[in-house]
Amino acid sequence: MKEMTIILFERLGLLLVIAFVMTRTPGFKTLLYREFSWKMAIVHASVFGAFGIASTITGFVLDGTTVIHDFVFHVSGDQLIVSSSLVAVVIAGLLGGPVVGFGAGLIAGGHLMLLGGIGGLSNGIVNPLTGLLAGWTARFFSDERVISPWKALFIGVFPPVLQMQMLLILHTQSEEIVGIVDMVGLPLVLSNSVAIAIFTAMIAVVLREQENEAAKATKQAFSIAEEALPFIKKEDTTQMAEGLAKLLYDRLDIAAVAITDQRQVLAHVGIGHDHHHHGDLITGELARQAILQKQMKIAESHRQIPCHHPKCQLESAIIIPIINANEVTQLIYFYFRKAQHIRPVERMLAAGLGEYLCNQLKMLAADQLKEHMKDAELRNLQAQINPHFLFNTLHLIAASFRKEPEHARHITVQLAQFMRFNLKLVATPLVTLEKECEHVKAYLAIIQARFMNRLQVSFTHEPDLLDVPIPPATIQPLVENCIQHGLSNMVHRARIDVSIIAKDRQIQISVRDNGCGFKKEILQKVTKKPLTQNANHGTGLYNVNQRLIRLLGEDAQLSVRNLPEKGSEVVFMIPMNQVAKEEIS
Repeated sequence: MKEMTIILFERLGLLLVIAFVMTRTPGFKTLLYREFSWKMAIVHASVFGAFGIASTITGFVLDGTTVIHDFVFHVSGDQLIVSSSLVAVVIAGLLGGPVVGFGAGLIAGGHLMLLGGIGGLSNGIVNPLTGLLAGWTARFFSDERVISPWKALFIGVFPPVLQMQMLLILHTQSEEIVGIVDMVGLPLVLSNSVAIAIFTAMIAVVLREQENEAAKATKQAFSIAEEALPFIKKEDTTQMAEGLAKLLYDRLDIAAVAITDQRQVLAHVGIGHDHHHHGDLITGELARQAILQKQMKIAESHRQIPCHHPKCQLESAIIIPIINANEVTQLIYFYFRKAQHIRPVERMLAAGLGEYLCNQLKMLAADQLKEHMKDAELRNLQAQINPHFLFNTLHLIAASFRKEPEHARHITVQLAQFMRFNLKLVATPLVTLEKECEHVKAYLAIIQARFMNRLQVSFTHEPDLLDVPIPPATIQPLVENCIQHGLSNMVHRARIDVSIIAKDRQIQISVRDNGCGFKKEILQKVTKKPLTQNANHGTGLYNVNQRLIRLLGEDAQLSVRNLPEKGSEVVFMIPMNQVAKEEIS
């Protein structure tokens, strides 16, 4: 018995090495996703059946009480084959379900029946039956991606016991069968259960590798999408496509990358660049489906790409639609040499990257829409509230009502005050500084509620200055400019300081921020003319400046500078006692 146990474990060591190599193959890893298809079920049943045959060949023959160590290729009628074929069958059932387990059992059991010997018939019955039972057993653990080694160790005890029982049932005429069962029963139980436990431990390692690969793919997709931002901002589609294709090819381990619009190739980098050219029409059915259905597609053969070049090495591809404004504007092709190279990780990376790029385009479209909105006279004196600001505020109020009703009530009051002030602006050339301050404070209260702890505000003023007349919506646009431009890229520690002080019989009003400041080329122009083509500042400061000059004179114009430490400051002076050109409403 000791000799048999040692031989079985020696032979199992060789088989487990083969099994470890098998777990490295992409085809084996698809089993862990439990996506059933008859084609893959047949393939996996054949693979595990072949593994069962290998287990039989590496077993040994028992002739009476004599152990024959040679590999098993032939047995006589009075000899018994002792093998570990049940290990492969049980693993097939646990991973692939009843169909794969039964198929692998038929192959391994059929091979044992062809070899013959004392246990030929019993082996032919036990192997497919074991695969079927193992597949049904796996359904009890359907919540687990893979059965733990301890559970597998327990399950592995029963197939050899079933095999010994079948031997006793089918070979009652043999007087030696009881002694043979006593001799081989324990070694088979030990070796089979340990081998199944080790195999499931290997599978757990593969599963962890897959999860790590998936996490890496997600992180990589996000990183590439961030790097792609400068390219997708380009208005020239050819430059955008060439830059993006080169970036993707450099970052990903794939054969080639192509970018197309709905009609033609815009850029191709990698294998096949000698015959995949800019301007080539896209004619594939899968590309048309990706555009119409707005879904990622997989080309699993050269015929589906298609390419008419006789020596093209590209045989498969992932086609990723890029959606902008609810329309597919570009397709990204990830090309591969073989369909087997498209693993679940590659699919996940492609899907994630496509989603991130679409989100980037949405944000860019929103930014461009905001940047190209032309200000009218102080945005029509703020008579109409920016819908984006209003919707965000209403959404914030709705989100706060359940958990923070007092906070929601406070924001509602501030929004009502802000709107009431805006609706009166058209008929109000001048207001008191007190009302203007209330308007700014209402706006800041809403903004701070939206940005939570990311924005700090300091608002200081002298109480005896609040009766002085000032054009309406003068300070608030300066604060809004800080938020939208100066602090737009600051994630935390953003700060705005609003100061109103008396200085030389005038009132000095300054708005500071600690953001990025003004670019040098526009610093002297920003209040002199509307910069409608500038990406960082629009016409808001210009309109405020013109309004101040028209109502209060040249001395009231805006002064803009960048601060030495960080950020910018906008300052203007208004007369303390001078009668304004318009009356206060």
